[in-house]
Amino acid sequence: MRIAAAMVLVLAGVAQAAVPEEISVGRFSAMAPAGVPTEWMPYSFSRYPRHTDYRLVSDAGTTVLRAEADASVSALLRRLSLDPKAYPLMRWRWKVDDVLEKSDLRTRQGDDFPARIYVLFDYDTGKLSLADRAKMRIARLVYGAEVPAAALCYVWDSKAPAGTIAPNAYTDRVRMVVLRHGSRDVGRWVKEERDLAKDFRAAFGEDPPAVSGIAVASDTDNTGERAVAWFGDITFHSPPPEK
Repeated sequence: MRIAAAMVLVLAGVAQAAVPEEISVGRFSAMAPAGVPTEWMPYSFSRYPRHTDYRLVSDAGTTVLRAEADASVSALLRRLSLDPKAYPLMRWRWKVDDVLEKSDLRTRQGDDFPARIYVLFDYDTGKLSLADRAKMRIARLVYGAEVPAAALCYVWDSKAPAGTIAPNAYTDRVRMVVLRHGSRDVGRWVKEERDLAKDFRAAFGEDPPAVSGIAVASDTDNTGERAVAWFGDITFHSPPPEK
């Protein structure tokens, strides 16, 4: 009996240790500077022929993802399935060469940002109204099946103050979250940490479903401007232990 009990404790310890405290979805620093990172899929729209250029480059000896937009739009998407209750903390670092003069998250004409990161959620479309479900079907026919029924979009903006949470100019199923404002941090690496569960509740008023994907983007198709952004490693973390 003692041996059996000891084995149960050992196996329980092994199972507990097998749950990682960190999940990496974009370990660019472990890759060689060349082309598009593996496991990330280019995502573009047929109606916009000019695409943002993405490539892995070396920055101060560390490989990062560089995005250059010149009156262009496209993104890099990575599909995944992740429980935001188990891994609510998302961390990354990013840098931009400048903010956009004509950017304005309130209008479609200004819906451009030098850097943005989307967190896509596996939201049950059955919870949407009939009108919203119809809009979602049309959006997916026009823009592709990856269009989410709920998403957070973290942006580096030129006008809206940091902390702003607002519906996207095209769809209220995407909520914009302004993290950086103006030119104060332009040209330098900035670290971010976000509590996804907290941000989702603030944006949508309910607990988040599973995360279904991550997308990074730099886009200037609406304003016609040029932007360069860099993205460092993107990781998810379990909550810190309670004291």
